Amino acid sequence: MFTGLVSDVGEIVTVRERGEGLRRLTIACRYPRASITEGSSIACAGVCLTVVETGEEGGRTRFAVDAAAETLGLTTLGGWQGGRKINLERSLKIGDELGGHMVAGHVDGIAVVTHRNDLNGMVRFELRAPHALVRFVAPKGSIALDGVSLTINEVAGDTFSVLIIPHTLKVTTLGELAVGAQLNIEVDLMARYAARLIELKE
Repeated sequence: MFTGLVSDVGEIVTVRERGEGLRRLTIACRYPRASITEGSSIACAGVCLTVVETGEEGGRTRFAVDAAAETLGLTTLGGWQGGRKINLERSLKIGDELGGHMVAGHVDGIAVVTHRNDLNGMVRFELRAPHALVRFVAPKGSIALDGVSLTINEVAGDTFSVLIIPHTLKVTTLGELAVGAQLNIEVDLMARYAARLIELKE
């Protein structure tokens, strides 16, 4: 589990095919190597991935993760190349502060930026969500975009808006987004369960 509070911005170093439908990515980060163990979970742009290797090169920690066909097809990960910057978050430990919202790292689909409005150090984005996810998107509700916990401002049809404050722009990759950019979207777990309970009742 995660909270959607990004703790580092990593960089894709290498992307290698590991057989049919399997790809290995090596990611550089600022986490101490000793703090990352094989088998641990790290959210990479919102995608929960398992560490399979760790190492150091050029003074930077590196870790490797494997992504299977379903992950490559459902998320933006299928298009990642070397040099890409991605938001990183370590998995929660007992006693950690829950400052964002409960995020599973199980991406539901891909959202697309349809409008960007820069506002005195902040940015307001409008995004189009996959139609099947719109019923889980509500004003003042929570959503995770590329692993960042955000509050939804307005919803109209298949589009919704979020306001990014200066701190979030500084410590995540969101400030680099332009119209047409694609982001991993994970809807709020509570909204999903509430919708399912209503369906069962009906």
